[in-house]
Amino acid sequence: MLELKNVSAGYDGIDVIKDISLSLNYGENLCILGPNGCGKTTLIKAIAGLIPCKGKILVEGKDIGNMKRKEIASKIAVMSQLSSIFFSYSVYETVLLGRYLHMKGVFKGPTSYDKRCVEKCLKAVGLYEQKDKQINELSGGQLQRVFLARTLAQEPNIILLDEPTNHLDLKYQAELIDYLKEWSKEKGHSIVGVLHDINLAMRLGDKFLILEEGRIVSCGSANKAVTSNVLNKVYSMDVVGFMLDSLKKWEMLSEF
Repeated sequence: MLELKNVSAGYDGIDVIKDISLSLNYGENLCILGPNGCGKTTLIKAIAGLIPCKGKILVEGKDIGNMKRKEIASKIAVMSQLSSIFFSYSVYETVLLGRYLHMKGVFKGPTSYDKRCVEKCLKAVGLYEQKDKQINELSGGQLQRVFLARTLAQEPNIILLDEPTNHLDLKYQAELIDYLKEWSKEKGHSIVGVLHDINLAMRLGDKFLILEEGRIVSCGSANKAVTSNVLNKVYSMDVVGFMLDSLKKWEMLSEF
């Protein structure tokens, strides 16, 4: 479904990611881990075709370098960490923007299917009751869920996520990760997600890519890629020890 062959990309002629190669099958989710500045977001932008790259990025066997922007958007949807609000649309109208790619003709309005799709996506993120609210009235967490619903409404084959749980409380973090995992399995689609929270990454991912200074340190299933040695090296700390210490404290609390 998705294949990267010796991909390098960056800004102003300087490569941030270097010689990245990987493959992802239908229904597989890839989580990208690594410290700040290691190239995670740059890799997401390259896969989305938002920045030029060296090497090849293939979606369903087709090089995105030979695809038009609209064709890429029909296959790949991107939900960035931050989104700017330029106009005060309603929640419903904002999610409907994800359907415009599928509407035929300049003056063609939404079909009944478009409307059902929007309603389904709003229910999935728990915002159907707020569909008539203006988005500038929402909290940061609610706004993030609106943008996720808009991404889902695009009906892509691949969703690229850059910190999808940013601004969300713990309940919605878990619910969104679980929904995304279910979405990928039921539809035969795939998710590529940048996550800082290793616990959430382990909950979502089937495969893991760990970057350091723009290069692959490890890539594969959890038991192969996410080892204590790799994590300690990349994050410059005893990650597993930190996790186990936290677990002990939670176990103590559960006894009361």
